[in-house]
Amino acid sequence: MRTLKPLFEGNKRWAEKIKENDPDFFTRLANQQAPQYLWIGCSDSRVPATEIVDLAPGEIFVHRNIANLVVHSDLNCLSVIQFAVEVLKVKHIIVCGHYGCGGVKAAMGKEKHGLMDNWIQYVRDIYTRHQIVLDAHPDESARYNLLCELNVMEQVWNVCQTTFVQNAWDAGRELNVHGWIYDVGDGILRDLDVTVTNRAESKAIRRRV
Repeated sequence: MRTLKPLFEGNKRWAEKIKENDPDFFTRLANQQAPQYLWIGCSDSRVPATEIVDLAPGEIFVHRNIANLVVHSDLNCLSVIQFAVEVLKVKHIIVCGHYGCGGVKAAMGKEKHGLMDNWIQYVRDIYTRHQIVLDAHPDESARYNLLCELNVMEQVWNVCQTTFVQNAWDAGRELNVHGWIYDVGDGILRDLDVTVTNRAESKAIRRRV
Protein backbone atom coordinates (compact mmCIF):
# COMPACT_ATOMS: atom_id res chain seq x y z
CA MET A 1 0.00 0.00 0.00
CA ARG A 2 1.77 3.14 -1.24
CA THR A 3 -0.64 5.90 -0.24
CA LEU A 4 -2.15 4.73 3.08
CA LYS A 5 -5.59 5.73 1.86
CA PRO A 6 -7.34 5.20 5.23
CA LEU A 7 -5.16 7.89 6.79
CA PHE A 8 -5.93 10.42 4.07
CA GLU A 9 -9.63 9.65 4.38
CA GLY A 10 -9.37 10.11 8.13
CA ASN A 11 -7.62 13.43 7.61
CA LYS A 12 -10.47 14.69 5.42
CA ARG A 13 -13.07 13.66 8.01
CA TRP A 14 -11.08 15.40 10.73
CA ALA A 15 -10.64 18.63 8.75
CA GLU A 16 -14.32 18.70 7.79
CA LYS A 17 -15.36 18.19 11.41
CA ILE A 18 -13.13 21.06 12.53
CA LYS A 19 -14.54 23.38 9.85
CA GLU A 20 -18.09 22.48 10.74
CA ASN A 21 -17.50 23.70 14.28
CA ASP A 22 -15.28 26.65 13.34
CA PRO A 23 -15.22 27.65 9.63
CA ASP A 24 -12.29 30.06 10.11
CA PHE A 25 -10.13 27.74 12.22
CA PHE A 26 -7.55 26.82 9.57
CA THR A 27 -7.37 30.37 8.23
CA ARG A 28 -6.42 31.63 11.68
CA LEU A 29 -4.03 28.73 12.21
CA ALA A 30 -2.23 29.40 8.94
CA ASN A 31 -1.65 33.04 9.82
CA GLN A 32 -0.18 32.61 13.28
CA GLN A 33 1.57 30.17 15.59
CA ALA A 34 1.49 31.49 19.14
CA PRO A 35 1.46 28.59 21.61
CA GLN A 36 1.95 29.22 25.31
CA TYR A 37 3.41 25.76 25.91
CA LEU A 38 6.35 23.65 24.84
CA TRP A 39 5.74 19.94 25.46
CA ILE A 40 8.74 17.63 25.71
CA GLY A 41 7.36 14.12 25.78
CA CYS A 42 7.93 10.51 24.88
CA SER A 43 7.48 9.21 21.34
CA ASP A 44 5.08 6.55 22.65
CA SER A 45 1.99 6.54 20.43
CA ARG A 46 -0.27 6.29 23.48
CA VAL A 47 0.73 9.74 24.76
CA PRO A 48 -0.37 12.36 22.17
CA ALA A 49 0.31 15.80 23.63
CA THR A 50 -2.66 17.89 22.49
CA GLU A 51 -5.26 15.16 22.87
CA ILE A 52 -4.59 14.29 26.51
CA VAL A 53 -4.91 17.93 27.62
CA ASP A 54 -7.83 18.59 25.23
CA LEU A 55 -6.21 21.43 23.29
CA ALA A 56 -6.49 22.24 19.60
CA PRO A 57 -3.74 22.24 16.96
CA GLY A 58 -1.56 25.32 17.33
CA GLU A 59 -1.77 25.50 21.11
CA ILE A 60 1.22 23.31 22.02
CA PHE A 61 4.69 23.25 20.45
CA VAL A 62 5.90 19.66 20.69
CA HIS A 63 9.15 17.74 20.84
CA ARG A 64 9.11 13.98 21.40
CA ASN A 65 11.75 11.29 21.68
CA ILE A 66 12.23 7.92 23.35
CA ALA A 67 11.88 8.35 27.13
CA ASN A 68 11.37 12.14 26.89
CA LEU A 69 15.07 12.94 27.33
CA VAL A 70 16.72 16.36 27.23
CA VAL A 71 20.34 15.69 26.35
CA HIS A 72 22.77 18.57 25.95
CA SER A 73 24.36 17.01 22.88
CA ASP A 74 20.98 16.59 21.16
CA LEU A 75 20.87 19.51 18.73
CA ASN A 76 17.34 18.62 17.68
CA CYS A 77 15.94 19.00 21.18
CA LEU A 78 18.04 22.08 21.93
CA SER A 79 16.90 23.75 18.71
CA VAL A 80 13.27 23.11 19.65
CA ILE A 81 13.79 24.63 23.09
CA GLN A 82 15.57 27.65 21.64
CA PHE A 83 12.84 28.27 19.06
CA ALA A 84 10.11 27.87 21.65
CA VAL A 85 11.75 30.21 24.16
CA GLU A 86 13.30 32.85 21.91
CA VAL A 87 10.92 32.98 18.95
CA LEU A 88 7.56 31.70 20.16
CA LYS A 89 8.06 33.17 23.66
CA VAL A 90 6.32 30.28 25.38
CA LYS A 91 5.58 30.73 29.07
CA HIS A 92 5.59 27.07 30.04
CA ILE A 93 7.87 24.14 29.23
CA ILE A 94 6.33 20.81 30.21
CA VAL A 95 8.44 17.68 30.49
CA CYS A 96 5.93 14.83 30.45
CA GLY A 97 6.91 11.23 31.00
CA HIS A 98 4.57 8.31 31.43
CA TYR A 99 4.23 5.12 33.40
CA GLY A 100 4.83 2.06 31.27
CA CYS A 101 7.58 3.80 29.26
CA GLY A 102 9.38 1.29 27.05
CA GLY A 103 12.61 3.27 27.06
CA VAL A 104 12.73 3.35 30.86
CA LYS A 105 11.86 -0.36 30.99
CA ALA A 106 14.70 -1.16 28.59
CA ALA A 107 17.10 0.86 30.73
CA MET A 108 16.21 -1.26 33.77
CA GLY A 109 17.13 -4.52 32.06
CA LYS A 110 20.35 -6.10 30.87
CA GLU A 111 19.17 -7.02 27.38
CA LYS A 112 21.06 -5.42 24.48
CA HIS A 113 19.08 -3.20 22.10
CA GLY A 114 21.70 -2.08 19.61
CA LEU A 115 21.90 1.61 18.77
CA MET A 116 19.17 2.46 21.25
CA ASP A 117 21.45 1.43 24.12
CA ASN A 118 23.44 4.62 23.55
CA TRP A 119 20.28 6.67 24.08
CA ILE A 120 18.80 4.88 27.08
CA GLN A 121 22.19 4.94 28.80
CA TYR A 122 21.10 8.35 30.08
CA VAL A 123 18.24 6.64 31.92
CA ARG A 124 20.58 3.91 33.20
CA ASP A 125 22.76 6.65 34.66
CA ILE A 126 19.74 7.96 36.58
CA TYR A 127 19.07 4.47 37.90
CA THR A 128 22.68 4.17 39.06
CA ARG A 129 22.51 7.53 40.87
CA HIS A 130 19.34 6.49 42.72
CA GLN A 131 20.02 2.77 42.99
CA ILE A 132 19.83 2.61 46.78
CA VAL A 133 16.39 4.24 46.82
CA LEU A 134 15.13 2.25 43.85
CA ASP A 135 16.40 -1.10 45.09
CA ALA A 136 14.74 -0.47 48.46
CA HIS A 137 11.43 -1.17 46.70
CA PRO A 138 10.98 -4.97 46.61
CA ASP A 139 8.28 -4.65 43.98
CA GLU A 140 9.64 -4.27 40.43
CA SER A 141 6.56 -2.36 39.32
CA ALA A 142 7.14 0.24 42.05
CA ARG A 143 10.79 0.61 40.99
CA TYR A 144 9.70 0.99 37.38
CA ASN A 145 7.19 3.73 38.21
CA LEU A 146 9.65 5.56 40.44
CA LEU A 147 12.33 5.53 37.74
CA CYS A 148 9.81 6.98 35.28
CA GLU A 149 9.23 9.82 37.75
CA LEU A 150 12.93 10.36 38.52
CA ASN A 151 13.63 10.50 34.79
CA VAL A 152 11.13 13.35 34.39
CA MET A 153 12.71 15.24 37.30
CA GLU A 154 16.16 14.83 35.75
CA GLN A 155 14.96 16.20 32.42
CA VAL A 156 13.37 19.19 34.15
CA TRP A 157 16.79 19.93 35.61
CA ASN A 158 18.39 19.55 32.18
CA VAL A 159 15.90 21.97 30.63
CA CYS A 160 16.69 24.49 33.37
CA GLN A 161 20.40 24.29 32.56
CA THR A 162 20.01 25.26 28.92
CA THR A 163 21.35 28.72 28.07
CA PHE A 164 18.03 29.66 26.43
CA VAL A 165 16.04 29.11 29.62
CA GLN A 166 18.63 30.74 31.84
CA ASN A 167 18.91 33.74 29.53
CA ALA A 168 15.14 34.16 29.62
CA TRP A 169 15.15 34.13 33.41
CA ASP A 170 18.06 36.58 33.52
CA ALA A 171 16.05 38.91 31.27
CA GLY A 172 13.12 38.78 33.69
CA ARG A 173 10.93 36.70 31.37
CA GLU A 174 8.07 34.64 32.75
CA LEU A 175 9.07 31.06 32.01
CA ASN A 176 8.01 28.03 34.02
CA VAL A 177 9.38 24.51 33.67
CA HIS A 178 7.07 21.70 34.82
CA GLY A 179 7.48 17.97 35.39
CA TRP A 180 4.41 15.81 34.77
CA ILE A 181 3.72 12.13 34.37
CA TYR A 182 0.89 10.43 32.51
CA ASP A 183 -0.74 7.15 33.41
CA VAL A 184 -1.68 5.25 30.26
CA GLY A 185 -3.81 3.00 32.45
CA ASP A 186 -6.34 5.66 33.38
CA GLY A 187 -5.57 8.61 31.07
CA ILE A 188 -4.76 10.96 33.94
CA LEU A 189 -1.86 13.40 34.21
CA ARG A 190 -0.09 13.92 37.53
CA ASP A 191 2.01 16.91 38.56
CA LEU A 192 5.30 15.77 40.12
CA ASP A 193 5.66 19.07 42.00
CA VAL A 194 8.95 20.02 40.39
CA THR A 195 7.90 23.31 38.79
CA VAL A 196 10.81 25.74 38.37
CA THR A 197 10.35 29.45 37.69
CA ASN A 198 13.88 30.83 38.18
CA ARG A 199 17.55 29.91 38.68
CA ALA A 200 17.28 29.64 42.46
CA GLU A 201 14.46 27.12 42.28
CA SER A 202 16.38 25.01 39.79
CA LYS A 203 19.06 24.41 42.43
CA ALA A 204 16.43 22.90 44.72
CA ILE A 205 15.46 20.47 41.97
CA ARG A 206 19.07 19.32 41.66
CA ARG A 207 19.05 18.30 45.31
CA ARG A 208 16.07 16.05 44.58
CA VAL A 209 17.59 14.39 41.53
